[in-house]
Amino acid sequence: MPRSKEIQEQMRTKVIEIYQSGKGYKAISKALGLQRTTVRAIIHKWQKHGTVVNLPRSGRPTKITPRAQRQLIREATKDPRTTSKELQASLASIKASVHDSTIRKRLGKNGLHGRFPRRKPLLSKKNIMARLNFAKKHLNDCQDFGENTLWTDETKVELFGRCVSRYIWRKSNTAFQKKNIIPTVKYGGGSVMVWGCFAASGPGRLAVIDGTMNSTVYQKILKENVRPSVRQLKLKRSWVLQQDNDPKHTSKSTSEWLKKNKMKTLEWPSQSPDLNPIEMLWHDLKKAVHARKPSNKAELQQFCKDEWAKIPPERCNRLVASYRKRLIAVIAAKGGPTSY
Repeated sequence: MPRSKEIQEQMRTKVIEIYQSGKGYKAISKALGLQRTTVRAIIHKWQKHGTVVNLPRSGRPTKITPRAQRQLIREATKDPRTTSKELQASLASIKASVHDSTIRKRLGKNGLHGRFPRRKPLLSKKNIMARLNFAKKHLNDCQDFGENTLWTDETKVELFGRCVSRYIWRKSNTAFQKKNIIPTVKYGGGSVMVWGCFAASGPGRLAVIDGTMNSTVYQKILKENVRPSVRQLKLKRSWVLQQDNDPKHTSKSTSEWLKKNKMKTLEWPSQSPDLNPIEMLWHDLKKAVHARKPSNKAELQQFCKDEWAKIPPERCNRLVASYRKRLIAVIAAKGGPTSY
């Protein structure tokens, strides 16, 4: 039968009384029937803390040894995609048996937190070098260069928005209440592809793309929208057209068409949407359109046109004015992905 707390405290007190009377560990151990190591531990505690009462503890001792912790951090840092279950199995190989939630907590205390990975274009060494050279070349361009550029791009706007993971607050057994579900439609419910342009002075035209986008369709969009946008935005005669390196933009027929129509284009590094400030306007557009909850493709197209026209010129001006920061970010990343 284990002794009660009171009896244990009385026994520890007797140990100290006998010790103070001049007896040694061996004599105390024999007199009270205790292990000599127990006597030593009681006396050391009394000498250090001045009491034999049980002191408050920090909690249950950790099951992860320093060695196991180093292995955890090393493996998670080397391969961020490693799951806590895989790390649990790895620790089992060194005879450290812990729950996967314990592993997540320990990694968190060491600054490694579980997060959704950011999606960025795949960059080859050639892409990285081209991005770095572009950033260095244009870093010190005069302000007039950015303000005299017509930024363009295409994007897809989905009828019911992107399917993203998100959290809701709900009570138990209410998972299928209408307010707690995200409605889905087979095949996404439809979408529209749009082409748009803008400059520092404001948004230009927005064109809805019907059918499949190819070089011929792209050239038709440029013919109908670029020069009217240039006049609307009052760009100077030395204006430059920015476009990415999509095959439709760089095909032989499109290149000849641009040359024939005397449209000067900005040499652009591949896989670099983070260098195009129009990406921020696409984000603004989709947010505004989905807030209006379009119910069909016709409404979706109209809402896109309406919301694009509402983009404030000040917003466009700020994006172009801060463009140098994007170039600095690319240089800092040595041509790699940036936070933009």
